[in-house]
Amino acid sequence: MSPRTFFLPLVVLVNFFLQSAAIAQGTGEPQMDLPRVRINAGMYQIDAQVAAAPLERQIGLMYRKEMPQQEGMLFVFEQASPQCFWMKNTLLPLTAAFVADDGRIVNLVDMKPQTTDNHCSEEPVRYVLEMNQGWFAKKNIKKGFHLTGKPFQPAR
Repeated sequence: MSPRTFFLPLVVLVNFFLQSAAIAQGTGEPQMDLPRVRINAGMYQIDAQVAAAPLERQIGLMYRKEMPQQEGMLFVFEQASPQCFWMKNTLLPLTAAFVADDGRIVNLVDMKPQTTDNHCSEEPVRYVLEMNQGWFAKKNIKKGFHLTGKPFQPAR
């Protein structure tokens, strides 16, 4: 067996694993082109990017240097389950609202940038809404508050 015959498949395999690792960690660029949905929090409107695919959820708001106050990111999971988030490669301080199917905020957690501390839902949820840290507190939105909008409407 020639060295070329041996090493070519090895190089292809190593390249595949390196690309997979790069995708798993994201590109180092923020996600700016995800679909958006309008969510209402009482009289306040939120323009939320929707992270529904596994890679979109994994990258989330990583690498974002700024975010307008009325914007956020809604993470959508296939089914309600305990959800835990961390802030690795996330530069902004955020508050996560863990949200039940009907829009009820189960719990709110402030998260520090660039940490790997786990922040978890108090019960199984399908949705997590991340906003700039302090947004919910400034609007007096607390645990038990109901968000409204298309994601929280019953399926027909």
